[in-house]
Amino acid sequence: MGLKNILYKVEGGIAEIVLNRPEKMNSLDEELIHDLSDIMRDFSVNEEVKVVVITGAEGNFCSGLYLDYLQKISEYDILQNKDDSRKFKNMLMNIYSCSKPVIAKVKGYCLAGGCGIASACDIIIADETARFGYTEVKIGFIPAIVMLFLLKRVSESHAKDLLLTARMINAEDAFRMGFINQYVHSGELDAKVNDVCQMLMKNSGTSLKLTKEMFTNISGMDFDKALEYACDLNAVTRMTPDCKNGVAKFLNKQ
Repeated sequence: MGLKNILYKVEGGIAEIVLNRPEKMNSLDEELIHDLSDIMRDFSVNEEVKVVVITGAEGNFCSGLYLDYLQKISEYDILQNKDDSRKFKNMLMNIYSCSKPVIAKVKGYCLAGGCGIASACDIIIADETARFGYTEVKIGFIPAIVMLFLLKRVSESHAKDLLLTARMINAEDAFRMGFINQYVHSGELDAKVNDVCQMLMKNSGTSLKLTKEMFTNISGMDFDKALEYACDLNAVTRMTPDCKNGVAKFLNKQ
């Protein structure tokens, strides 16, 4: 893949994606949004990839939309803006619905659309330099799309606090709110993320994929339909080679 502002590598089942516009704090433009969307879709079906890690180059995760891009979209008509919004939404959904576990490895600034990227990941791990914020209302914008992903991670009370005040919070506050899963001291982030990757790769890839599908699908169902869907998926899972082999290995240990 010829990607201008994304670096990536796949080693030992771990795909690492690096947003690579460090001179612009890894901010988003049309090209980066398109490329990140494409690479997530590719990694979702790549059999060599077991876990995906998203991070940013040189000390920051992502500072949101780039200023030149903001200027460009400010001149769009309504149809152009709707099309552009869908592209951003599709990028986040390709992260959220990836068949592999996705980890956000965060240091430095993680703002606005950058917070959207992190919130679409399954697990967020940060170091003590991380600063999170939804700054959209400061410039007359609204955090419309990212709000829906934020509300999957934190309570409405915390979401209102972050979205209406546009204040930045540190990793400790983000952990307390439930926005991030873990935070570590500077210099320990790579090791912690690798530990979690190794833990995930010990589990059944089929089970991880189906569990992620459940999170995506049950959110639009009422409770009874969700239970019926869970019963169906439970039955299907029992028929998979991973489940049969796993049960056999477990029983042989007894």
